This record gives sequence, C-alpha cells and structure tokens, in this order.
Amino acid sequence: MLLLLSFFGIISGITTVLFGFGGGFVTVPLLYSYLSLTMHDQGLISEFAMQISVATSAFIMIFSASLSSYQHHKKGNLNFDHIGPLFIAISIGGCFGALIAVLVDSDWIRWLFILYLVITIIDCTVRKGFMNPKAEVIQKISPQRDGVIGVVIGVVAAFLGVGGSIMTVPLMRRRGASMQESAAMANPLTLPMAITSSVVYWLYAIHDQLNFGEGFIGFLYIKGAILLIISAWIGVKIGIRMMQYLPDHVHAKAYPVLLMIVLVVMFCV
Repeated sequence: MLLLLSFFGIISGITTVLFGFGGGFVTVPLLYSYLSLTMHDQGLISEFAMQISVATSAFIMIFSASLSSYQHHKKGNLNFDHIGPLFIAISIGGCFGALIAVLVDSDWIRWLFILYLVITIIDCTVRKGFMNPKAEVIQKISPQRDGVIGVVIGVVAAFLGVGGSIMTVPLMRRRGASMQESAAMANPLTLPMAITSSVVYWLYAIHDQLNFGEGFIGFLYIKGAILLIISAWIGVKIGIRMMQYLPDHVHAKAYPVLLMIVLVVMFCV
C-alpha cells in the first residue's frame, strides 16, 4: 500500500507542474482512500478522515508548490503582476477555511469536495474563456476585486485541501494566460493558503487535545506526508520535462478530464 502511495505521489508532482492542482485534487482522494482502507478500524482516524486528508494535503503543498514555483520561476513562466494582490487575501482566507473544516462533519467535506469538482468541470467546459481565451472575454485586474476573490479562494482551498489552483487556473486563463502560465502561477498562490491552514490545523488539534497515534502531529499525517513529498519531488522533475511537449489546446482539454477522474474516485471510495 505504501508503494501505491509513492506512485500516486509521483502523479501528484506531475499534475502539480502541469495543472497546478496535484497537491489537492490528487492527494486528498488518495489519502482519504488510504486512511479509509487501512485505518477504518481506528475510530478517531475514521471519524476525522477527511480533515486529516485535507490538513496533510495542505502541509504537503508547502513543499511541492515551493519546488514547482522555483522550477517555473527558472523557466520564466511567472507573472507577478497577475498574482501579487491575491497573496495576503488568500492567506487570510486559508485561516478561516481550515477553522471551518475542523468544526464540521467529515462527510460534509467529502460531499462538498465532490460538489465543487462538478461545478469546476462545468465551469471549465461550458463558460467562455477557459478552453480558448479570446480578447473579448479577458478579465482586467482589479486590486479590490482580487482582495475579495483571494479570501474566497483561501477559504475554499483550505476547507477542501485543494490549494486554490482549481480557482486560480481558470482565473488566469480568463486573464489571457496560457495553460502553462496559468498552472505555473497557481503554485506560488498555493503557498500562503498551505502555510496558514497547516498552522491552524496543527494548533486546533493541540487545543482540542486530539491524538491520532503514531505518525501523526495533530491532524497532519506526517508519515504519509514525508513519503508523498519525496515522491512528489520526483514527479515535479518529470512534469517540468513533459510541459514543453504539451500544446496549449491539449493542455486545456486535459484539465477537466483529469478532474472527472478524481470525481469518479471520490464517488467510489
């Protein structure tokens, strides 16, 4: 089972680079499936399986998004004019999202995760500006609007453990960015949420004296996280090499297809 976890960690690293969402939309279903199958007899872990998955996913994203951001920066794929105003707002939203997540039932997070997947797939395939960005649908940057958008992204990303990329990639596409640029900019925007939400998940578990046993620090499944971080690093290296061979139109079409695969996994677990 640990070998399977390592394999999907590599997949997570590849999709983090190519699509910006590997940190959450791969690791959350993966960890939830792993915990449900291997630790279903441990009551406290079973009760908080989604919270553990989301919190651990956020913690992993600190490392995977940092590495991927650095790789994209070296390639010149980052445009900080597009993402600068969002950083602080996403940090604030991340705190609130993590706090809400630890206060609700685990099943609520799972079904809201599935609902958000469905909404995103429909948004990418039906709404103009994602598959083929055109000048008439390109959105202009507004610091005030970005502040509100950033808080919303932070709340949803920390609550569901998706890293924010599921909203920032479509947002950047509608600002005229290519899929390569959009996926690249999703990575540094993941960092503020990942850091603040990880701290909140850790502090809340300490405050509530929750002890999940060996290999856990608060809600963070450190044993699984270390394994996924190492394997994701390998995946990031592979993804950087793959990106140069992926045409923009194929890149854009593959995005909702991969989300559909994740949706099926979350329904079946």
